[in-house]
Amino acid sequence: MSSTFEIRRVVVIGAGTMGHGIAGQAARFGYDVVLNDIDDARVNKGLSAIEAVYRAGVDKGKLAAADAEAARGRLRGASDLEAAVAGADLVVEAVPESMDLKRALFARVEAAAPATALLGTNTSSLSVTEIAAAVKAPERVVGLHFFNPVAVMPLLEIVRGEYTSDAAIEAARAFGARIEKTCIVVCDSPGFATSRLGIALGNEAMRMFEEGVASAEDIDRAMVLGYRHPIGPLALTDLVGLDVRLAITEHLHRELGTDTFKAPKVLRRMVRAGKLGKKSGQGFYTY
Repeated sequence: MSSTFEIRRVVVIGAGTMGHGIAGQAARFGYDVVLNDIDDARVNKGLSAIEAVYRAGVDKGKLAAADAEAARGRLRGASDLEAAVAGADLVVEAVPESMDLKRALFARVEAAAPATALLGTNTSSLSVTEIAAAVKAPERVVGLHFFNPVAVMPLLEIVRGEYTSDAAIEAARAFGARIEKTCIVVCDSPGFATSRLGIALGNEAMRMFEEGVASAEDIDRAMVLGYRHPIGPLALTDLVGLDVRLAITEHLHRELGTDTFKAPKVLRRMVRAGKLGKKSGQGFYTY
């Protein structure tokens, strides 16, 4: 394997919210991009979501029509994973937060992708080192934690696993800079920097709501107006998905063992009731 990475062709695996966001952003800034998922229906849904983002950008004057058209020309979908990654310089995995799923996927990717490809995982909380242990060259595996919506949020959290090489980190930095993200580099630790702090704040906000300290609206206003957060912690929980937040906080509680990450009762109750936030139409707010 080469000690340097030249990234021209990007393959994003998983056409959901994060995957199509990453693919759309990479195509905007000059990369040839393949968006992959397990069937054509999911791929096409992801491509349609990218088109909606491009169209909104043009309508708002934030994206030139010619640039949107050029980005479309650099983007295609594929449902055959092995064929999709065969010529990849960078593979970004954006599948659900399951260690078994991610490890199995990386083993398949390594078998089909070039030995020179950089392998990125968009995990928000799972161990990059453990994911990388599924491949024979763990030095080329790096965490690339994007934020939703990818086209708007400026941060890219780059996670260095136990064996991630300096060359992989630098290539990730260069990729992030080209797609206009501000990069931070953190060591592989439960929740990294962003999820660990975000979940701690969100859990405390939920406990305050549960105790009747204030309404969801006023708890969120406290952080938006008092601390200049762009969105309150309860509204953010709705956006991310209560089921996703529950899975992350349970993982952090197992790994770190502190009560800060013990899932609030209200979170468990709402997930059991199917109140998963924006995607289900009901969470701490009604949509």
